[in-house]
Amino acid sequence: MIQAIIFDYGGTIDTNSVHWSEVLWEGYQHVGIPVNKENFRLSYMEAERALAKHPYIRPEHNFLDLLTIKCDIETKNLVERGVWKVSDELRKQKSDAVAQYCYEYVLKVLKVSRPVIEELAKKYPLVLVSNFYGNIETILRDFRLEYFQRIIESAVVGVRKPDPKIFQLGVDAIREVIGREIPASDILVVGDSYSKDIVPASQIGCQTIWVKGVGWGEEDVDETLPTHIRYNIREVIEKLDNE
Repeated sequence: MIQAIIFDYGGTIDTNSVHWSEVLWEGYQHVGIPVNKENFRLSYMEAERALAKHPYIRPEHNFLDLLTIKCDIETKNLVERGVWKVSDELRKQKSDAVAQYCYEYVLKVLKVSRPVIEELAKKYPLVLVSNFYGNIETILRDFRLEYFQRIIESAVVGVRKPDPKIFQLGVDAIREVIGREIPASDILVVGDSYSKDIVPASQIGCQTIWVKGVGWGEEDVDETLPTHIRYNIREVIEKLDNE
């Protein structure tokens, strides 16, 4: 029996199981940044490392702010590596256009995912467990997603997926919300990443729904490990309605 739900955020709620690298790459193509995908991916990874090491993202930054900073780091890296020869003015213009494109992409996805979260919040305690930069609460307000009774954010708690300890914090938070002990097997974890969501959540005994979509790349998966596999966030609620 499912008594509560833990949701991942990035790649699950905001892009409906499309990895963020793919969303950004689509933005690059849309605005006409003339680099190949491999060079883009190298700059994408460099930006992720930079954001993990330095406090570029502040708690008050909304999602457009975050995307603008992320794209700025990526495009500067492309120029520094000599992959993209462009004036800084045009680079910034294109970079901001990618951020805007991706922000609008999320707004479209939220027309599907927000009603799902809203409906589930009427039936289950919801907790968010996310690898994020310390501004997830600002983003949830920005996107009108304030349905989570507790938020476990990696930058705040000092633990990152795929460490199962971050999901244990989510389980502990649910028990606090409910006010009693419940087994981890009565808690459902919903996420888009097999290795960062499904594997660690399974290790602590939770049920899982893997929202399987467009990932970062090939990885070894055991499709018998998730309790359920679905292919978009709307199917999550359809599954629970049939319980």
